[in-house]
Amino acid sequence: MPFAKVSCPLPLHVVVPRLVSAPLTVLVAAPLIFNVALLGVLLTVASVIGNTAGYMIGAAAGPRLFTREDSLLFNKKHLYRAHDFYERRGAATIVIARFMPIVRTFVPVVAGMAQMDRRRYAIYNVIGGVAWIWSMLFIGYFLGRYIPGVDRHIESVIAIVVLLSISPGIIGWFRARRG
Repeated sequence: MPFAKVSCPLPLHVVVPRLVSAPLTVLVAAPLIFNVALLGVLLTVASVIGNTAGYMIGAAAGPRLFTREDSLLFNKKHLYRAHDFYERRGAATIVIARFMPIVRTFVPVVAGMAQMDRRRYAIYNVIGGVAWIWSMLFIGYFLGRYIPGVDRHIESVIAIVVLLSISPGIIGWFRARRG
């Protein structure tokens, strides 16, 4: 699935969440005894290129949005707020969003639209890509290697991973409703 991210930075992970695809790749392929390091390098490169493509799409659309009039679906004020947000918290957002389904699809595009500094984006894109891919590969590798029969219960593993990955968003939503 990360390879699909290279060719099309759109929400393709709705079908197979990318958070699940790296560990799943290792779990399924582990019995074949292949080079996990090579897989990690390839997935990391694909991840970085995919998010860079999303950033570039946003950067190309951004200047036109800043000159566009407000409408039902667009309010320039939100774009200025996004720009301010990425100036203050863009680095952490780029890295942390990698681990949050759905959000990770839009963060690079919005960073480009909000005109986040290209060099700063690139640095944190690489840091986030390495952290995300390698952590997921290690999880998949260790699950497949040290928990016998986990490959026969892959649906449960996927459900747990998806639940854990969306839990910060759910907790934040509940906190916002209360406060």
